[in-house]
Amino acid sequence: MSLQVEKLEKNMAKLTIEVPADDLEKALQSAYMKQKNKISLPGFRKGKVPRQMIEKMYGAEIFYDDAANELIPKAYAEAYDEAELDIVSRPQINVVQIEKGKPFIFTADVATKPEVTLGEYKGLEIEKVSTRVTQKEVDAKIQEEAEKNARTITVTDRPVQDGDEVILDFEGFVDGVAFEGGKGENYPLTIGSGSFIPGFEEQLVGAEAEKEMEVKVTFPEDYHAEDLKGKEAVFKCTIHEIKAKELPEIDDEFAAEVSEFDTLEEYKADIKAKIKDQKASEGKRKQEDQAVDAVVKNAQYEIPQPMIETQVMQMADDFAQRIQSQGISLEQYFQFTGMTADKMMDELRPQAIKRIETRLVLEAIAKAENIEISDEKLDEELAKMAESYKMEVDKLKEFMDENEKKQMKEDMAVQEAITFLIENAVEK
Repeated sequence: MSLQVEKLEKNMAKLTIEVPADDLEKALQSAYMKQKNKISLPGFRKGKVPRQMIEKMYGAEIFYDDAANELIPKAYAEAYDEAELDIVSRPQINVVQIEKGKPFIFTADVATKPEVTLGEYKGLEIEKVSTRVTQKEVDAKIQEEAEKNARTITVTDRPVQDGDEVILDFEGFVDGVAFEGGKGENYPLTIGSGSFIPGFEEQLVGAEAEKEMEVKVTFPEDYHAEDLKGKEAVFKCTIHEIKAKELPEIDDEFAAEVSEFDTLEEYKADIKAKIKDQKASEGKRKQEDQAVDAVVKNAQYEIPQPMIETQVMQMADDFAQRIQSQGISLEQYFQFTGMTADKMMDELRPQAIKRIETRLVLEAIAKAENIEISDEKLDEELAKMAESYKMEVDKLKEFMDENEKKQMKEDMAVQEAITFLIENAVEK
């Protein structure tokens, strides 16, 4: 194999790859061997037709596609290593020459990692983190826990209130005619949940059990049923049962039941400490985001479009794998949500661009500040990972090749670059 590298504008490069004629001949023969059992000619048994006869009848190009598909991956992989370029996109392949007896020539257009010119990245202004916790915040957390531990009781001595769960029958009419899908029996509904058409649940407040009432609503213009969009409707409703939450008393007994503490005061102190830790963690992330956004804005670079498209495809593939692990195929997801592949790509593109920009600039800062991850630091991180996976660190290392370790070091360097930004920032 021989290679020519031509650097193009906008961080693109063209690799011209030439494969010897002998290798093409071997690939053509391999293609023939794979296809011969599918080809029949008069006078020959299936699978016994000589290659020369097939090429004479159908043309030599009958095996070209299969031969090219066999040669390109291996030849491109060799060219990738030999080119010594930082390639950041999938190759755009174009066959230049494929003919028996001649070298096989193809080109691969690739994007290369852009150079980054850093702007200001020291002394950045970031917001000061406040970890002050108010009594109101503590009380809200306790109330939230009380809601989780509430018991449901059936109410018989009052009408419906906001927050109640009711069991009701309903039937909807438009212009006096019942419409499809507008009827339900013994339907559970939490008032204020927003589960029904806007305005429906609010009108049930004040209703009494076993008394028929009418609820008048207007279907939204964007309602999913075409024949109901913007239409006024009347629902005849009968509530059979009203259920309400009964909250526990907030006292030492409650604290002992929902926590590891014996007294309410101890429980409150623990909640306050946790809220403080959460605020510190959220504040740190916010500072990191502010610093990263600032350095990205201050830097100069030119991202090649294929690099963006490759990142978008990778993010789409990652998403597909995540939902498949939950038992849903991408096609099913599209059916359920009305999403399309093109729409998904459009929605992912801004995220992909931000991800690329962030990575490029942080890598540039790591390089500028000579931030490198030693083997010892990598081992420390691997030990933490092994502990979380509950496995021996040596076993974990066995599962990782050198490229994965290199990638891990790069990721750690990027994280240290963020730490560097915060350490050299100014809180305002």
